[in-house]
Amino acid sequence: MSSAGTLTGPGTRERARPRRWTWGRPRDALTWFGAGCALLFCLLAVVGPLVTSDPNAGSAAVLAGPSPGHPFGTDELGRDLLARAAVGTRVSLLVSLSAVALGLLVALPLGVLAGYLGGRLTDDLIMRALETVQALPMFVLAMFVIGLTGTGTGHLGPVAITITTKVVLLLGFAFIPYFARVARSATMAEAGQDYVAALRVVGVPRSRIVLGELLPNVLPAMVVQAFLAMALAIFAEGGLGFLGLGVQLPQATLGNLTGGGTGYLPGGVWWYSVLPGAVMLAGILGFNLIGDALADGLGERGTPR
Repeated sequence: MSSAGTLTGPGTRERARPRRWTWGRPRDALTWFGAGCALLFCLLAVVGPLVTSDPNAGSAAVLAGPSPGHPFGTDELGRDLLARAAVGTRVSLLVSLSAVALGLLVALPLGVLAGYLGGRLTDDLIMRALETVQALPMFVLAMFVIGLTGTGTGHLGPVAITITTKVVLLLGFAFIPYFARVARSATMAEAGQDYVAALRVVGVPRSRIVLGELLPNVLPAMVVQAFLAMALAIFAEGGLGFLGLGVQLPQATLGNLTGGGTGYLPGGVWWYSVLPGAVMLAGILGFNLIGDALADGLGERGTPR
């Protein structure tokens, strides 16, 4: 059974009310705004490349402003910026989802194990190792490693590692300490409940307690953290692209589009950087507001104690 409960006797157990998210009225408008931003971001990533023109096809309309034919205008080669922003949004979404999934896959079992064994040597070893990783901020770590290894395709034995893979691995690696601390904190709080002690007394196997009771009640806090991490990952991927340390041209990303257009701002070509930047901002804002709303509804921020 996945929800917390209490034992009323050696063979009986009272089912507790499952955890539910609630949406507070004062935040409803902001929450729906965030959901709309995230939905538009995802739709542009999924549907945009299918319905827009070839993002690498040039034309005579060089640096043309927004128009019915080119809603986001064109770049210095006459390429449609909406098509390129759609491809860039897909890259951003895939990189962010992959990095968050990688971080959760590694951090969740580590955090739950450390929380269940709170105060023991295993807990100390896991958390001290993760604190070492956390000492260097995520964005700084990514810049440092990519600066050393370059933006080209590297090789680890027979395996080719593209710049996209590097960004996913670096962001996912940087998320592990944060996710693990949340999972540990939530597990320790849940493991201190009376029903867990009662389950131990009646001889319920440790694996069943962890997988059947603790893990399902830790997951809501992790979902909150995952949405907040999505916003961070979109920002980090865009920031690396803006600095020229992310996915390289001619592959369009929101970051390199925004960075590439800044040189044309003094000439009044605002759409080149502003509109792709607005798409990136919508994704960051949308996932962050959803995470905040879920945290408020859950009654916790999902942040480590």
